[in-house]
Amino acid sequence: MLGAVLTDVLIRPERPEDIQAIHDVTKRAFATMSYAGGDEQLLPARFRKAGALALSLVAELDGKIVGQLTLTPAFAADESPGWFALGPISVAPETQKQGIGTKMIEAAKAWMREKSAAGCVLVGSPNYYSLFGWLGFPDIAPEGEPPEFYQILPLGVAEPSTIVSFHPLFYGEA
Repeated sequence: MLGAVLTDVLIRPERPEDIQAIHDVTKRAFATMSYAGGDEQLLPARFRKAGALALSLVAELDGKIVGQLTLTPAFAADESPGWFALGPISVAPETQKQGIGTKMIEAAKAWMREKSAAGCVLVGSPNYYSLFGWLGFPDIAPEGEPPEFYQILPLGVAEPSTIVSFHPLFYGEA
């Protein structure tokens, strides 16, 4: 359940001076998550360095970065264009359950719609992400991804029928 929703949070694209804060907030956000791989804080920098960062949004509260969302290109097996992957998304522990993640997700969805995206994939909690329109597609989950947590947000497609894979950098340095 959400606590008080923060209305004065600014959602904006990252800037160079945000890079260390993005690393720090992502590390803190995932530190207590039992499912975390332990390298989530490295992903935005890895994508940025490779030129594979489609969108990086930050949530700023009182001049401090309290959240970050990453979108990267995703790849459809049928080579259809316009696919993205969401993750990581992080909110500082002290500001969780106040609507910050929701604001970042809604901003990312608006950005993808502006880009006429086909859709967006993620691996995450079906209970949470279904609130934003993501649907489970276990039958077309890429090999190695947990089918029960593989989800797609259809945007430019009515129903995805092809495997959409994450950027290879999700799995380590290329």
